[in-house]
Amino acid sequence: MLDAQEITHRFLDTKLQVHPEVVRYILENNEPDLIERIIAGVPKDTIVVSAKYIPGIHPTRDGTRFLIDPSVEVVSGSAGTSGCVNGTSDYLHYFRDRYARLGGMIRSRVGAMPIEGLIRSTRYRQEECTVIGMVAEVKNTTNGHRIAEIEDSSASISVLFRKDLPVFADAQRIIYDEVIGVKGKLSNDGRLFFAEQLYRPDIRIDNTPFRSEQPGKAVFISDVHVGSNTFLEGAWNRFADWLSDSDFGYLLIAGDLVDGIGIYPNQESELTIKNIYEQYDAFGAMLSELPSRMKIIASPGNHDVVRGAEPQPVIPDAFTKKFPANCTLVENPAVVNLQGVRVLMYHGRSIDDMIGLIPGASYEQSGLMMEEMLIRRHLAPAYGRRTPIAAGKTDRLIIDPLPEILHTGHVHIKGITNYRGVLGINAGTWQSQTLFQKQMNVNPTPALAVVVDLQTLVPETFSFA
Repeated sequence: MLDAQEITHRFLDTKLQVHPEVVRYILENNEPDLIERIIAGVPKDTIVVSAKYIPGIHPTRDGTRFLIDPSVEVVSGSAGTSGCVNGTSDYLHYFRDRYARLGGMIRSRVGAMPIEGLIRSTRYRQEECTVIGMVAEVKNTTNGHRIAEIEDSSASISVLFRKDLPVFADAQRIIYDEVIGVKGKLSNDGRLFFAEQLYRPDIRIDNTPFRSEQPGKAVFISDVHVGSNTFLEGAWNRFADWLSDSDFGYLLIAGDLVDGIGIYPNQESELTIKNIYEQYDAFGAMLSELPSRMKIIASPGNHDVVRGAEPQPVIPDAFTKKFPANCTLVENPAVVNLQGVRVLMYHGRSIDDMIGLIPGASYEQSGLMMEEMLIRRHLAPAYGRRTPIAAGKTDRLIIDPLPEILHTGHVHIKGITNYRGVLGINAGTWQSQTLFQKQMNVNPTPALAVVVDLQTLVPETFSFA
């Protein structure tokens, strides 16, 4: 049986002072091996070992002890699952998978018939019916109407959305390669389908998100950009101190961990760390200074040292040697389970494409862009644009299963939304305005963190600027 003096001397042997709360806890639990586990987990520059370094135990701000045991399950996007493109045949599988799964979501709510059956039979001329297809082309006509060509595995057809009908407002937001259902009537010559109603995969109105039965809080950030001369080191240090004085169990980082090398022209002139390995070493050192009790989940973005095509693989081991053991690396996108609450992490590069395709959209509306993803049940609907996609045999960018939280980044501007029970979070960035952003008139919202209570799913934003 240990006594207080023996415990104190063991810490002093390693040049560490120990807080009485720690001594008391070890005595109460009679765990001699806990001393060695605590010593192994404290950062090298630690002077006083406080209760925050006890595995599974952390003091809250009112001084009481709070027992936590954060656990993370990677539902999808674990290391090695992104795969590679094996040839043009994968593209066929990819789009068939997209159509079948998203079309199935629509079909579960409305009955539909194959396009070929519609156009080949005179029975359906001027008779109301529904078809489901992937958008191959969409444009406005000279008369101001909207026309889209949609196709399924059997045939294709042109669909007209008249500007004088209510369906036209929804039709204005149709983008390439999304899957839609259309209710309407076929023209007498069988060449044009007149739309009366538009369906998308969407989320059911009665969707009820899961809430954790146990206490737990998660912190959401993205776009740290370590290595850039606009990285806000002072704000990050305030954030790190704040985490050390908290009872949060999870930290989720949605991409662009570092600024990278050669991402854009003349980037080298804006870097304080010009070696990519050293950028990740610096980021790893920053994570190591955070409480070891926290579970950290990090995914890549377009500035990170992985392929640009999505889904992106995890950051390779060669770059993460200084990352702490409590950090879990996942792909982009990935779904992680926090106490039963599912979080879909996606860096958000496709927001660039959606802003260019959806009327009225802007970088200041990152919350709206997350809603548009959820409505289409797809993270990057438009294929072959600014967002490179590695087409595999399955479409990993489909939003299925439905998460409780969608966590994005990329645009550097905070956005929070709640669409049909799904909480959308974009926490902004840890980088001040870059020269490129200034030229584009993009005003970032830096040094923010969003905290979500897993029992209520209520978000709260904290600033460290």
